[in-house]
Amino acid sequence: MTERSPSLNDPFHFINERQVDNISLEFFYKPHTITALACSIILLFIWAFTRSDSALEKNIWNGLQAVLFMFIMISLICFPNGPFTRPHPALWRIVFGLSVFYLMSLQFLLFQNFNDVKAILRWLDPERLNKMKLEEKEYAVNCSQVNATRIWSQLDIFAAGHFCGWAMKAMLVRHYGICWYISVSWEITEIAFSHLLPNFQECWWDAIILDILLCNGLGIWVGMVVCRKLEMRNYHWESIRQIRGTGGKLKRAALQFTPASWTTVRWMDPNCTYMRIIAVWILVVIWQVTELNTFFIKHIFAIDTSHPLVIFRLFLIALIVAPTIRQYYKYVTDPNCTRVGTQLWVFCAITLTEAILCIKFSRELFAQTQLLLLCIWLLVLLFGTVVCVYLCIAWASRSRKDNSDFQTNNDLNMKKNSLFTTTGTDMTTKNPILQVDMLKCRRRANSQPMEQAD
Repeated sequence: MTERSPSLNDPFHFINERQVDNISLEFFYKPHTITALACSIILLFIWAFTRSDSALEKNIWNGLQAVLFMFIMISLICFPNGPFTRPHPALWRIVFGLSVFYLMSLQFLLFQNFNDVKAILRWLDPERLNKMKLEEKEYAVNCSQVNATRIWSQLDIFAAGHFCGWAMKAMLVRHYGICWYISVSWEITEIAFSHLLPNFQECWWDAIILDILLCNGLGIWVGMVVCRKLEMRNYHWESIRQIRGTGGKLKRAALQFTPASWTTVRWMDPNCTYMRIIAVWILVVIWQVTELNTFFIKHIFAIDTSHPLVIFRLFLIALIVAPTIRQYYKYVTDPNCTRVGTQLWVFCAITLTEAILCIKFSRELFAQTQLLLLCIWLLVLLFGTVVCVYLCIAWASRSRKDNSDFQTNNDLNMKKNSLFTTTGTDMTTKNPILQVDMLKCRRRANSQPMEQAD
């Protein structure tokens, strides 16, 4: 009895433990577990015996660094590849390991009190993490004064962050409708939670013109343009050893950091059921909660936006989200995939743990939550999801029908041309008048596809 290949027959294995196809340099893909073990132990041995252990705080810090280092090494050897293989599966194993380590750190903080958490933050950075209250910028000031100068003055580093962030989000989601809906729904989320975070209060032109249309809209457009370029691209990955010249080898090495293949996603299948609506709604809600966690963590623990801790968390979440969305898309669109991916599981655990952490350490703030407003927010997101799904389905069905009609006309024209060139050959060679008529018919038939293409 032959054993089935799990990479070909098991959808879960494809998104959780994808194997590398067409290996060109075997050295970089062979297991080196014994070498990694020897190098790790030697490095830790040298580090432990050459450092000074007189300072308690430095001992704790170096011990935590050693724990993280060894955890990364274990994840590099034991954890699954995930759905991606470029630039190397080892990178995505490390990302998964960092996500697990971050989740374990959140679990530890969950069983501390607020003063202990602040003490840990002050220990990490005594100068910038010792604040008890964060001074946040107010955006809802003089909203009636709208002019080009003031709008231009609002374009700061955060606007660039919005643009780059949405370009990356568009490359992850790869769907205009969902991207625009998430962008609009975030502004609705800010309105729903503005009674808890005054920083969410902003002028209407700031939310609509700067956020939705300018920064988010341009970011979505750029991301989708990149997606189309990658979809139209033919991937022929040569081995570096088969490429002649230094320039060609450097170009192939740079291409290692681009996708090995590109999957065209179809979130809005015309034959979808109510489960597709629920799937998109869950995606939007989890997305909003992840964004909310960023602002609540900053506000509750008084961490400035420019602090490296905030930047590191955003960078880590961005890396985690890439395989997470791929696994979630496979789970909700492939009926043969009956299990969620491990990275998706860990990401959901991180998001929910962060939310619990915020609620625990800011009970007075969340006691002011208007439950009716929260329920309305969830219902609005659900209604918006239904509208978004059905509009996208209608648009996809119409586009598919137009493409089908265009293809049908092209097939008919090709049949006409074939008929003229086969059956009319003997007749036209004997009759010069028929030759002229057949030439006119051919020109007319060849011009029809061009008119429809325009």
